[in-house]
Amino acid sequence: MRLRTLFVTTRRGAHEVRHVAERWLAAHLPPDDPDDPGADGLADRAAVLIAELTANAALHGRVRGRQARLDVRLDTSELRIEVTDARGDRWPARQRPDCGGERGRGLLLVDALAGDWGVRPYHPGGKTVWAVCRR
Repeated sequence: MRLRTLFVTTRRGAHEVRHVAERWLAAHLPPDDPDDPGADGLADRAAVLIAELTANAALHGRVRGRQARLDVRLDTSELRIEVTDARGDRWPARQRPDCGGERGRGLLLVDALAGDWGVRPYHPGGKTVWAVCRR
């Protein structure tokens, strides 16, 4: 199963595509049961990862007149999230969180919630940031 959609690289665009993805996840994943110690929280983890990656694309990957793309794929073994933007010259890098501030924690979250993640170039001039959650 797959969700693939373009979004405007603004805060509003990232917010809107996150809600589209949350509805898609709700339709394709069983709800997490807070009383089940075996529940893996896949839908919740995926929602946070999508929010973080799309927000990063809006903040750091914006090129006027260009959109970004969210691609979410679900199969029996994993959920793969990919966000492609037009800024191939700006790759994400872990930062030290600023004390008391709001920046520098996004990739720490991605690192903690995803089984694996990375970045690859997107031809002709962009990048794709991806994260995988195994089921």
